[in-house]
Amino acid sequence: MRTRHPRVNGRPWDHAVFDARPEAIADARDLAHAFMNSLTPAVDTLVASSVALVVSELVTNVVRHAQGTSCSLRLWARPGAITVAVTDADPRPPRERAPDLTGGTGGFGWPMVQKLARSVTVSTGPAGKTIRAELPR
Repeated sequence: MRTRHPRVNGRPWDHAVFDARPEAIADARDLAHAFMNSLTPAVDTLVASSVALVVSELVTNVVRHAQGTSCSLRLWARPGAITVAVTDADPRPPRERAPDLTGGTGGFGWPMVQKLARSVTVSTGPAGKTIRAELPR
């Protein structure tokens, strides 16, 4: 499902479910930008870019590596933090790989998420996994 600008509990842009297809990456990034733009007080441009990059990398990992046909994205804002949560049906946790400098298989995204986030947790179970990244606001 390509979802743009969903509403949950009357709040715009805080949750969506995407088909695990390449266009989900741009849709998820757009949702993150819309969410960040809706916050009051406004979020610093660098913070907004970091959140969008983490969203993009986590959804890219689902599209490229996870088993299953969809993923969900949820965003939370608190006074000191922005939390990104991506859930998919694959119970395997992410794994670090040697970066491919020729551009073939990646290997840069997961370390980047860990570097940008203040904390990253992976919760796994038989129905899949959720990756939560908390970034400083």
